[in-house]
Amino acid sequence: MTAPLAELARIVRSKNAGPYELTLDVVFVGEAQYDVARRAGVLTRERIAGLYGVPAADVAEPVWFAPARAVKITLRRPLVSGQLGDTDVYGAQQHAPLLTLELPTP
Repeated sequence: MTAPLAELARIVRSKNAGPYELTLDVVFVGEAQYDVARRAGVLTRERIAGLYGVPAADVAEPVWFAPARAVKITLRRPLVSGQLGDTDVYGAQQHAPLLTLELPTP
């Protein structure tokens, strides 16, 4: 059985990690959801690259942090923050592609 990430996480957000990178943070609702998501191998560099339409080389390995039941993923911004054509100077609205990503449920 699967569910969208939005149902398994209490926080899904994005933010700038400087002008050249974007960080995606996911904090799961509980330890069971965190453990299943980590073991499932769904949140990979390749999957994130596909969701965001960037090369896998532009995505860092996800960093899983069990004490917070969280994962952090950093990727290179396609445009420098504030550059002409940038539609989200703070990177605060870039988490949307993650919300419907299907993950296994505990």
